This record gives sequence, structure tokens and C-alpha cells, in this order.
Amino acid sequence: MLKLHFAPNSRAGRIVWLLEELGLPYDLNRMDFHPKDLKSDAHRARHPLGRVPVLEDGDVSIYESGAIVEYVLERHKNGGLKPAVDAPEYPAYLQWFHYCEGMVMPPVNTIVVQTLLLPRDRRDETALGQAQRLLTKALAPVDDALAGKDYLIGEFSAADVMLGHACFMANRLGCVPEEMANLKGYVARIAARPAFDKAINM
Repeated sequence: MLKLHFAPNSRAGRIVWLLEELGLPYDLNRMDFHPKDLKSDAHRARHPLGRVPVLEDGDVSIYESGAIVEYVLERHKNGGLKPAVDAPEYPAYLQWFHYCEGMVMPPVNTIVVQTLLLPRDRRDETALGQAQRLLTKALAPVDDALAGKDYLIGEFSAADVMLGHACFMANRLGCVPEEMANLKGYVARIAARPAFDKAINM
């Protein structure tokens, strides 16, 4: 049985979403997004930086959400939710799968720190504004790529689990402008998926 160490409003939501989409059974260790849980000795033994998600599968323990997604698809679904290596969609799948952490999540992290995690007297409005502008700029190619498509490569895939979750969070942070109609529609389709709804509301 897979065991997922999880905290709400974190990247761990991607993994709950993936497991629900795939219909895989799992145990959930739900922790508070707070140092008392994440920085505890017990959790630091799972992740040296005290972060989530962490997936345990028998003797295997793995962290980093993208690595977990790839591991689950290869070990438990024979590569499901991704195109074959020789499929024409495969390069775009790889690009959008990794675009999430490379381009979208760094400014999201800064925005969350500057609006939610830091006390008001330590927040930097200049850093916040820069991150908000960078995030909106990083989302423009995603909006373009979604023209005429429901999902990033046409059919729903694990690239949507990675980047779709980040787009949903960016929209919630107010960084998806109304003129990005393709992206707005995409976020709405993501939010309407039952597996996503379950994951985001845990």
C-alpha cells in the first residue's frame, strides 16, 4: 500500500490528485502545514528539509512531487497518463511537465512567502510585485498553448497534474488576468474534475 505524507495547500495535493485519478489505494498521513509537524524529528527522518510530499512504497521512500509522479506512473500504472516516447505529443508533454517547477512555481513560492508566511513587518512589496509580474509573464505561453485544447497536450495527462495544479494556485493568487481566456477555461476544467476537487479540499 502506498503511503503519502501530506499537508494541505502544498505540492502534496498533486500527488493526492494523481492517486485519485488513477484509482490507486493509498494511506494518507495528513499533517498541518506548520513547523510542529513538518519540522518534527519524525518527518525530518522522511525528508531532510521537513517538506511534503513524501511517498512511501514498501522499502522505497521518495520526495519531490515531479519525481513521485513519474515513479507512480512507471511502477504502478505502466506509464499511464502520459504519451508513448515515440508519440508526437511526447516532447510537449515533457516540456509542460517540467515547465511547472522551472518557470511557474518559483514566483508562486515568493508570492506565498510575501503574502502568507512572513509577518507583515517583514514583507517586501517590491519582491512581491516582481514575483506577481513574473508569474503572469510565465503563464502567457501556457495560455497560448491551450488555444483550441482542453488540456496541455490535448488529452488529460500527468503534465496537467503538475502544471494544472500550479495554474490553479496562480489563479487563486490573482495572477491569471481575465484576458488569458484559454487559461481561465483550463483552470475551470481542472477544478471540475472530481479527483482534483477531493485533493484540493483535503
